[in-house]
Amino acid sequence: MATSETIDRSPTLRRVESVPPDATVRHIDQLEEPTLAWFLETLESGATPTVDAPGLEDGEIIVFTACYRFELS
Repeated sequence: MATSETIDRSPTLRRVESVPPDATVRHIDQLEEPTLAWFLETLESGATPTVDAPGLEDGEIIVFTACYRFELS
């Protein structure tokens, strides 16, 4: 009998100083409204988000006043 494991990966948003050449990069004005709202609320609150960002993939870089990496860790 096969079993499967579910890995709980919590979303994080962290500031990064450099961007890897193979990273997916989007500027803040390229985000859809729900994604933009999530991003800005997360930055403003400074808290670890409790839900995944709509429309962001693991490792994606968002350029705002600095670069922020969205990660599922």
